[in-house]
Formats: sequence, structure tokens, C-alpha cells
Amino acid sequence: MPRALGIRLQIVLALSGLLALAFVPLFVAVASLTGASMQSAREASARSIGRAVAAQIEEARRSRSLSDLEALLDTEIGVGGVTALGVYDEGGRALLRKGDPRAQGTLPDVVIAGEEKTRPIATAYGPAIEVVIPGPRGSVAAVLRTDEVASHGPPLLRLLALYTGLFALALLTFAYIALTRLILRPLDAISSAARRVAGGARSFDVPEMGPAEMIELASSVSGMTAKLRADEQHMRDQIDELERRAQQLRDAQDRLIRSERLASVGRLAAGLAHEIGNPIAALLGLEDILLQGGLEPGEEKDFLIRMRKETERIHRVLRDLLDFARPGSSDADDGSKPGSVGDAVEDVVALVRPQPSFRDVHLRVEAEAALPSVTLSNGRIVQVLLNLLMNAADAAGPKGSVTLKARRSDAHVQVVVEDDGPGIDASILQRLFEPFVTTKEVGKGTGLGLAVCRGLVESAHGTIRLDESFRPGARFVVDLPIAGS
Repeated sequence: MPRALGIRLQIVLALSGLLALAFVPLFVAVASLTGASMQSAREASARSIGRAVAAQIEEARRSRSLSDLEALLDTEIGVGGVTALGVYDEGGRALLRKGDPRAQGTLPDVVIAGEEKTRPIATAYGPAIEVVIPGPRGSVAAVLRTDEVASHGPPLLRLLALYTGLFALALLTFAYIALTRLILRPLDAISSAARRVAGGARSFDVPEMGPAEMIELASSVSGMTAKLRADEQHMRDQIDELERRAQQLRDAQDRLIRSERLASVGRLAAGLAHEIGNPIAALLGLEDILLQGGLEPGEEKDFLIRMRKETERIHRVLRDLLDFARPGSSDADDGSKPGSVGDAVEDVVALVRPQPSFRDVHLRVEAEAALPSVTLSNGRIVQVLLNLLMNAADAAGPKGSVTLKARRSDAHVQVVVEDDGPGIDASILQRLFEPFVTTKEVGKGTGLGLAVCRGLVESAHGTIRLDESFRPGARFVVDLPIAGS
């Protein structure tokens, strides 16, 4: 970007243009007026000289012949710039001509009798004026040189131009010096003080110099600098306060996270104690009966079968808890392999249809064909869908309806499980995916199914959520990223 001109140079250039606009028309007007005045003076002088010469010739014509007049005409040539003379009769015809041959040719052959006439002419030696003076015995014509008089005009104009130029130069020099002292130096001082402030100075110190406006400007900038410094310090204090508050919030957040973790551990321990405590109490009671003895073989077998069921219940709770705690590990399934939602849907439908809970439940499947692979393996997709479908069947009950949908949605494959049961109790909506949260009766569920599902889905960078706007019943939506997207 080209550098802009300084204010001093701009003002001088503007003043130069203003002087040019003022003096050039004035010079042209003076030159024109001078030329016109000199032309008028030349014509008046020519007429005066012409009348004087004509009067002498008219006086001589009364007593002299034409031959005698020639001597008189010769004596008049050169007087007052006269270069040629012509004598005319009463009819205006030329009788006699004398003078410079170059000027004689400009004399008219015939003049109008009784008419005085003055006109500028051009001769071989330069401009001239022709004057015709009428008289009682005829007219007299004279040619007078004007180049000598005209030579006085250009020096006058040159002198005027010199004076104008010197005046303009002096004015510009004075303006330059005045601008430097009155404006530029105070501005430079203000600019230097501003640079010092930008470099870290704490105050805006400018000497009082220049006109009142500059002093007022420096005072205003100094006041503005002081206010900005005060605002800066206030902002620094606020930033320090915000940093202290932020640190306090981080400390409070850490304490809250620790408290939440402890609360989660407490809820997990309470749920685990509840789920495992009942089977263990039953096992202890059955073991006491067996240890007392006196039972029939059939009774002992019945007690052993009950003990096995309670043991399997404990095993199931521990296995679900391990799946929840370690969703990314499995001996039977490699979670790093992409899975097919379509194949998993077929497998899970084949698994649930023989289940007792699905005997009186209508299962509807709506799956798009040729769904792309997702980032969750087949086995884990089956585990997620199996949990969701079994929960839906329990919620729908006999004569209920469960719908399983699968379709592509942008960069995901979306799986939806719906039921027409009573829906989810509002009291557990916020804790729905936490472990040991369940609405089933004791012994019918551990409350780990949805927690395990969330762990498996999130391990594949997917999402699982409850559509709270769905009525009646419940709708769970699972979004699994397409493999390689």
C-alpha cells in the first residue's frame, strides 16, 4: 500500500493549488488589461502625431507645390515613429507618397474624403498603425511604428510574474514553517508520547506547546490514556478474580466428581448386596437344613436344585456386572471387527421367538435390506438387541406388541425397539442407564441390562437413548457409526 503524504505537504500542495487558482487568472487579466491599455495608448499617440503632421502638411500645401512638399515629407519621416506619409486630393486619390518603401506599400491608394480613420496594420518590420487625417485640401495618411512601444509590455508582465512567484514562494515557505511549528511539532510530540505508552509507559506526558487546540488534544489523549490504564488494571483485577473463582469451581467440581463416584460406588454396592444377599441368605438356610440331616433323598435333591438356582442367580449377576464394567473385552467375540446389523437382527429374532416371554407378544420386524457394516461386532449387537427386546416383551406383557426397526441414517445405522407397554416411570428416567436400576420384581432382573447396553454401544462410539416423546409405551434408539466412515 503506497505511503500517504504528510499533513504538512498536503496543506502546502493545497495552498499551492489555491494560489495558482488565485494568481493565474489575475495574471491573465493584468496581461490582457495591459495589452488593451497599451494598444489604446498607441492609437491615441498615433492620432496625435498624425494630426500634428497633417496640420503641418496642410499649412505647407497652401503655399508650396507638390515638389516642395516632398522635402517637407522627408523631414517628417522618422519623427514620432512615422515611417511613411501619403498626401491625397480632395477626392481621396493619392498624390504623393514618401517614406520607407516597406511601409509605403501599406498606404491606401484611395481614402474616403472627410473621414478620419485609425487602424492597426502589419508591416515587414513589425506592427504599425495607419492614421488617416482629413483636411480642407485633402487627406493625409501616416504609418507609425508601434513595435518600440509594444516592447515595453513584456518586461512589465515579466516583472509582474516575478513578483507573483516570489510572493507565492514566500507565502508557501511561511506556511510550511508555520505548519511545522504550530501543528507538526505538537503532533509529533503527541505521537511519540503515544508510542511510549504503547511500549509500556504508565503515563502520557506531552509538553504544552502549539496552539490551544493542540494543547487541548494532548490533554484529552492524556486523560483517555489514564482511563484506559485504570480500565486495564480493573480488568486485570477482574481476570484475577475470575481465575480464583474458576479454580474454586474446579476444586468444587473435583469434590463433586469424587462425591458422585462415591455415591455411584455406594449405589453399586447396595444393589450388589441386594441382588447377591438374597440368594446367599437362601443358600445359607438350605445348607443349614442339609447339615441338620434327617432328610429324605428326594428332599435333599430338591434342596440341591434350589441351591443351584440361587448359585446361578449369583453367577448371572456377577457376569452382568463384569460385562458392565468391561464392555470392551470378551473372550467369545472380537469387538474390533465390523458387524452387520441385518445379520444380528435375524439372529436375535431367531433367539427370542422361542422364549416364553414372546409366546403371547406380537413381534414386528422392519429392517432395510443391504445395511452397511457398523463399528460394533455381531455378537455385541445381538447382546444389545436381546436385552432391549426382552425388556420390551416384559413391559408389553401378553397380547402386547414389540417392533424392531433398522435403517440407515446419514453416517449411522439406526436401530429402534418399541413396545406398547406402560412406559418408563418418570422417577427413574434420569437414572435409567445406571446399574441396578430396574422396575421389575425382585429376582426377575438385575438392573444391569441397559447399563451393559450403553457400555457396549459407547465402546463403538455410538449412542443409545430413550425417546421420551414416544407414547404410549417406550422407544429405545440406538445409533451405530458406519464402519470406515
